[in-house]
Amino acid sequence: MSEQVSAEEGPATFLAKTEAVVEIGLVADLGGGLDVEGDDYDRLLATLGRTFDEDERIAIHEAGHAVCARRLGHEVGGVTVNPDQDRGSEGLCWGLGHTEAFAEGCGDASDVRDVLGAIMPHAGEDRRPVADVFGSVHNQCIEFMAGRAAERMLLDREPAVPTDDLRQARELASLICTSDEAIDAFITYCDLAARDLLMPYGDVVMALSVVLRIKRTLDGAEIDQTIRGVEARKALAVEHRRRADWHKCELAASRFRAECKYPDGAIAASSHGQVP
Repeated sequence: MSEQVSAEEGPATFLAKTEAVVEIGLVADLGGGLDVEGDDYDRLLATLGRTFDEDERIAIHEAGHAVCARRLGHEVGGVTVNPDQDRGSEGLCWGLGHTEAFAEGCGDASDVRDVLGAIMPHAGEDRRPVADVFGSVHNQCIEFMAGRAAERMLLDREPAVPTDDLRQARELASLICTSDEAIDAFITYCDLAARDLLMPYGDVVMALSVVLRIKRTLDGAEIDQTIRGVEARKALAVEHRRRADWHKCELAASRFRAECKYPDGAIAASSHGQVP
């Protein structure tokens, strides 16, 4: 559906093009200007102890989580590229209600595992009553892997190991897997599934990451607005191409009709008065 980053163009060139479009269009749509510009951005990175490449990577990582969640039909509470010392995170993407749950000390995958572990069926027991748990674990683990998948898709360098994403994914996977080998295989599958979900939407992930680097924190409504803006611009570009192609077809058809009505021989003969 969406155009992918071509091998000839490369992620860096694609980022530059997308960033220009985003700054002109999407930021204006969000109703604000740049929160950080030029030297201000450099000072911000220095304050955070980050390089430009690190900030870009974190933004793409968190944008990958957000886009994957929306692709799976899950609402997103917000996303940020600002570090959180209390949570020990470089950036964060959270669902609705996560902030309240975290404040109450139960916002981690290990808390979910502790609550649900006791009700999960043993060998030979009916799994139908907890089918929703299996489905939720499947989708949530794909979301956990989406950050790294986005990095691999859009950056030339190999991503850093997403330690906390992997830990939480393994916590949830232990609810439906019975061995470390099975958990490893399941996480590998989720890694590939996240890549497959995001691959047609690389431009959306990139655009969202650029807006995120500019705004630093986005709520769910801003995330959806950014995604809609990219999709609308893509649809408009497709329509423009369709109309241009149709116009070319019309011109070709007109030339063809003219050639059929006045073949070269008839035109030549007409010029000598031999054909009425």
